[in-house]
Amino acid sequence: MTNKPDAPDRFNEERATYTVRGSDAPDLEIGVKAIRDVVRTLPVRPGVYRMLDAKGDVLYVGKARSLKNRVTNYTQVARLTKRLQRMVAQTRGLQIVTTNNEAEALLLEAQLIKRYRPPYNVLLRDDKSFPFILLREDHAFPRVQLHRGARRHKGQYYGPFASAGSVRTTLTALQKLFLLRSCTDSFFANRSRPCLLYQIRRCSAPCVGRIDQAGYAELIGDAKDFLSGKSTKVQQKLGRQMQDAAEAMDYELAAVYRDRLRALTYIQGSQAIHAEKVGDADIFALASKGGTMGIQAFFIRGGQNWGARSFFPAHTSEVPEEEVLSSFLVQFYEEVPPPRLILLDREMSERTLLEEAFGERAGRKVEIKMPQRGEQRRLVAQAKRNAEEALDRRLAETSTQAKNLRALAELFDLPEPPNRIEVYDNSHVQGTNAVGAMIVAGPEGFRKNSYRKFNIRNPETVPGDDFAMMREVLGRRFARLEKEDPDRSKGDWPDLLLIDGGKGQLSAVCEVMEDAGVHDIPVVAVSKGPDRNAGRETFHLPNGRDFQLPPNDPVLFYLQRLRDEAHRFAIGAHRTKRAKSISASPLDDVPGIGPNRKRALLMHFGTARAVRNAALDDIAKVPGISRATAQGIYDYFHPRG
Repeated sequence: MTNKPDAPDRFNEERATYTVRGSDAPDLEIGVKAIRDVVRTLPVRPGVYRMLDAKGDVLYVGKARSLKNRVTNYTQVARLTKRLQRMVAQTRGLQIVTTNNEAEALLLEAQLIKRYRPPYNVLLRDDKSFPFILLREDHAFPRVQLHRGARRHKGQYYGPFASAGSVRTTLTALQKLFLLRSCTDSFFANRSRPCLLYQIRRCSAPCVGRIDQAGYAELIGDAKDFLSGKSTKVQQKLGRQMQDAAEAMDYELAAVYRDRLRALTYIQGSQAIHAEKVGDADIFALASKGGTMGIQAFFIRGGQNWGARSFFPAHTSEVPEEEVLSSFLVQFYEEVPPPRLILLDREMSERTLLEEAFGERAGRKVEIKMPQRGEQRRLVAQAKRNAEEALDRRLAETSTQAKNLRALAELFDLPEPPNRIEVYDNSHVQGTNAVGAMIVAGPEGFRKNSYRKFNIRNPETVPGDDFAMMREVLGRRFARLEKEDPDRSKGDWPDLLLIDGGKGQLSAVCEVMEDAGVHDIPVVAVSKGPDRNAGRETFHLPNGRDFQLPPNDPVLFYLQRLRDEAHRFAIGAHRTKRAKSISASPLDDVPGIGPNRKRALLMHFGTARAVRNAALDDIAKVPGISRATAQGIYDYFHPRG
């Protein structure tokens, strides 16, 4: 749990910069010379260095206690691994940033790795931010909700959770146990009678006065105790309240407490990992096999299991296991507040440095240890076993994936198995809330951090015209590729395009590619069979050839998975857009009206329609609305002819 706001970048990258350019040829001697020229000017102090190639792109980010000594090591080619020799051969310049100490250098290194994602650094693949539970404190009756991203709201943040599913499970428990509201402030302000959640005993209905502020504050206190690991205290309190209600012969109230007590007992018994004595801790274990590494993480908060997640860092070839785990931890805690205790399955030579850096990040002491006995040792062993099992599954999936990609290359006559497949689909309801979607797959499976959605916004695109929508989506996609990666050096260009549709969609895509001057990317359209039966799909190629695959063909199953994932993502994006349009308010378009003023207006008038019909003097009486702002709101709804 933390309510600490996000810290801004504390480092100035321009403190010191040295750059040397050489020939564009990937020559080891030129790279060594470029490094030696910089070494002469380097200070013997902590900092971060960036290796740059001939284009100025970042090859590697590293930190050092002594910049001069650390960078000098790269000139001793015979002692370098082949991986580092390849990096030095491409190096044509360095950029240096000095820091006050090595801990600051470690934190800055993590920031720069996240920003540049260099090809020679170990990278944390999962870019998706971790979910937290937010207990808002900017309302008389605080709301509990799932939260991702920057912490702009006033309140208590509990997490991280391993997944949104773990958060939703806990939120459901909080509703059953403490009857906390989860609705938006606008919904809350406009209720005249309790909603369904009150009827099924998942909310105390503060919106209509079924509980007063003091009573609700008591529920909030109990929820904080539960989220902080004091579930036994909550359990004892509910037991006393149930007994008191029964003795007073208020059996209906006693039944409410009984149901809440059962919910708490169920949650306590459903924990897959029991860690009551651990408190707040993150547990990490690393497994390695066949040149691939996997890291298993358990998140324990207040002795409660908040989920587990497997990670498979990129660029781990020829990198020692300890360096992979250290780099992973630094990047992981760039996004997530470190707990007081971090348990690992191995000793770390940089343990003291990591503790100092994480402590500075958290604003308190952080301990890193490899437990030798007891409950903590059991949890680490469990994480280690899970890491090995997850890695075995990953290797099995990768093997199957590689086989599918080879078969795909043979089927569509590709020069080699594709490294990046982009699949496109559209979703709309009679032309409304139209959205285009792109999903990406490769040898490692689906690359969800590369998924993109496209709001259809071209006024010339006729609502419901799937062909025009596909032209707009692909046109914007290739225009961006040409702008951001014209040399195709960043790996963002597809090796194969799959289009969910028939000959019409295929023709639209081919027109876009012709206009963009792209002639070397294979395109295949996939149309559903008669009655939209899976297994009878038809594949359309630009040369006019159409064919089907046998119903039991493994390649067909793989292509169906790709198509279905694109369809799922497109529908999800459409539903999100539709939900926003349904909940949109006329106040959203009023200049100068942000969330706080919108909330104040709705709480004062009840509805947006009432604001529209209000007199100028009435609008000016709303707390937080100045006379000038009130005039702007009134003029917006009553334009002068």
